[in-house]
Amino acid sequence: MTTLTVLTLRLAEAIGLYMLLMGLSGLAAPQRWRAMMDELVASPALQMTMGVLVFAIGVTLAMVHSILADPLATLVTLIGWAALLEGALLIAVPGPLLRLGLWSLNYTRIWAIVSLILGIFLALAGLLGRADASAIL
Repeated sequence: MTTLTVLTLRLAEAIGLYMLLMGLSGLAAPQRWRAMMDELVASPALQMTMGVLVFAIGVTLAMVHSILADPLATLVTLIGWAALLEGALLIAVPGPLLRLGLWSLNYTRIWAIVSLILGIFLALAGLLGRADASAIL
């Protein structure tokens, strides 16, 4: 896959690895996801801490990578903006997001498989892709 920047490739690798690990976690120990959600719902301090962390990652990705020049760059950008939005919701109005998270626990294995597939795609795209040098010149 050819993309506009090396940054897109490196971010795709990092996000892909994260998604692979989350997918493996969901398949290996789905009960952990239930326990984590129960703790998150019960703790406003944990909600705020998680919100700040996710927002910081999302806003950083959005600020350094808002590139819509090719499919991989667009996907990386959308993931960054999704993290920013998720973090903002956890900080400002966590209720709806927590309800969605609790509902999604009914489909932990499906989410884990989707995460694995997307993680493999992103990691391989990052590892095997190349930046388009002509676009930089």
